[in-house]
Amino acid sequence: MPVLRPSSVDHLLELLADNAGASVLGGGTDLMVEVNLHGRRPGTVIPVGGLPEMREWHHRPRSRTVTIGAALPYSDMERGPLAELLPALAQAARTVGSPQIRAAGTIGGNLGTCSPAGDILPVLAALDATIHVLHRDHSRDVRFADFMTGVKRNCLAPGEMVHSVTVPVVRGWQGYAKVGTRNAMVISTASACLVHDSDEGHVALALGAVAPTIVRAVKAEAWLSRQVDLRGSFRVSPETAHEFGL
Repeated sequence: MPVLRPSSVDHLLELLADNAGASVLGGGTDLMVEVNLHGRRPGTVIPVGGLPEMREWHHRPRSRTVTIGAALPYSDMERGPLAELLPALAQAARTVGSPQIRAAGTIGGNLGTCSPAGDILPVLAALDATIHVLHRDHSRDVRFADFMTGVKRNCLAPGEMVHSVTVPVVRGWQGYAKVGTRNAMVISTASACLVHDSDEGHVALALGAVAPTIVRAVKAEAWLSRQVDLRGSFRVSPETAHEFGL
């Protein structure tokens, strides 16, 4: 299993273009499980954790967005300034595995694996994140809704890689929760992220591990927008209160 260490992002893109079928390695929390337990034998492995540009994040207050490098580990998302800007992302990051896994696993790895049970993915779906994809010869931006195409499948073409992710900073409540076969260190049986955009007066609800891709519950979003006063008191309509016995 040859390992090629890039010295820069440009070098990384050259290596990807010149080594068909190469695997980009973030923290290895998915790839090494496939190697050690399932006998996968990747041709060439290219680790990206040593590239500072891909381990950074930047807040742009004017555009109200945060751009996160693909190699930023979950442990950097759990608390601090980034967690204050993106609370649901922080909640999702705190549910990932053990502290050792969170120190290694990355947002780019979650996107590369594209498992419906990926903890970060419902957050990216609910916040309508944009994935920045690079190739030696081109670059493109992909909405998360168009990125994941099936179970552990995405829209990346040969030679392409996830460089970073841009996430809107939304005013209003947001949260993430998941259930599994035990209380911690567990793969999601089902997960959900709910985001209330107080400026726009609507909600987004994304569900994980319930379908081949992350699902936006658009009917539930529309129902909440009709039945709950999202711009004011958050009171439910009398009909809804009666329906739920409130």
